[in-house]
Amino acid sequence: MAYMARYIRIPSGYMGQLVEWPEVVTEGRTIDECRAILRDALQEMILAYHDLCKPIPLETDLIEPLAIESLNVHQTT
Repeated sequence: MAYMARYIRIPSGYMGQLVEWPEVVTEGRTIDECRAILRDALQEMILAYHDLCKPIPLETDLIEPLAIESLNVHQTT
């Protein structure tokens, strides 16, 4: 099983979240730390869902880049 992780730069480091399972969200000082904590959080969430007899979300999202022309597009900081 594989899940898609999304990492966002925040003032204290990085926030990581699973795309298919948004309730699995963590923070870490570095991307590597965030990744490790997110992996651990996923394992814990799977165990909790098993204990509660809840279905585990599956990898169903398709993620791909969507190109647009750069006209009238402004980057925010």
